[in-house]
Amino acid sequence: MELFPEHITINGHAESIKKLLQQKSDSEWKQSWLEFLAEWYNANDYIEVQTSGSTGTPKTITLKKDFVAASALRTIRFFDLQEGDRILHCLPSRYIAGKLMTVRALVGKLDLYLVDPASDFAALLNDKPIKFAAMVINQVTKYLALPEQNIKNLLIGGSAIPKPMVEQLQQISTQCYSSYAMTETATHIALRKLNGSNKTESYQCLDAISVELDDRDCIRILMPGLENGAIQTNDLGELEDNHHFKVLGRIDNVIISGGIKFLPEQIEEKLSEQMPLVYAISSVPDERLGQKIILLIEGKADEQLKNTIQANCRKALATYEVPKEIRFIEKLPRTANGKIDRKKLSTLY
Repeated sequence: MELFPEHITINGHAESIKKLLQQKSDSEWKQSWLEFLAEWYNANDYIEVQTSGSTGTPKTITLKKDFVAASALRTIRFFDLQEGDRILHCLPSRYIAGKLMTVRALVGKLDLYLVDPASDFAALLNDKPIKFAAMVINQVTKYLALPEQNIKNLLIGGSAIPKPMVEQLQQISTQCYSSYAMTETATHIALRKLNGSNKTESYQCLDAISVELDDRDCIRILMPGLENGAIQTNDLGELEDNHHFKVLGRIDNVIISGGIKFLPEQIEEKLSEQMPLVYAISSVPDERLGQKIILLIEGKADEQLKNTIQANCRKALATYEVPKEIRFIEKLPRTANGKIDRKKLSTLY
């Protein structure tokens, strides 16, 4: 495994690393990529990465470069990426998912097709197919709107995938996967097939990785390169075996209402086909119930819409899951990388 090759192939052209490290760019997204490239080639044996803040206060952590490269190699093996294969880099390079696209290209000697993360992907309409790409939800929406989809393998991450989108994925030939990932593990440790004849409901661990549950039924990841060989999560899980599992939601998000435990993520998933606007399940203190389930809708208050949503909730949810109240909010709080910030949600009311 060569961590620091002298050249990288970008959009079909071999570029000298030395030349690239001397470049500056007026484009923020490209400058961010160049800065990461310089960090990868500096004298340190680690890189610094920012956690997303979706499970707590964002913080800067360090990851050993050989640990990051090992993660890149797992993805290369899983998707059978061969030297010269073209991969699409359309993620911000300031976060771990974007950094890993570059490391995969370096370690696997791949052709890195580098584009602005905010682009509409029109440039993908060309003769040369892309073997692998990773996108977040809003980018997948743009990809699905293209006249044709010429990516062979697509990794989708960043947040829960809406059911209507999963249904759309069944209509395309691109092999789509959901990722179970975190910054501390240098991106994904497990993948779940979303479409095709071999789609699954469970995540499959990548090689040399396994999982177990602690006494709270939360997932513990066993992985080479981690301190003590393991990392404890607050994700409630259900195991098929030590290599296949389901993620039920986060234990920190559990709402206890009337003595019953509810997971906001599960209620939101049930509502995903019914909701016309961006939404989130939260709770407020209640004298009788302890916590009262509420539904927050991003947008202007509309009584007619509210009545429609109430009817949809009664149709999609079990009796005790139906929100006791629907509230409209101008903007739902989000973390730096666009996920709903549940910690801030709980402090709004």
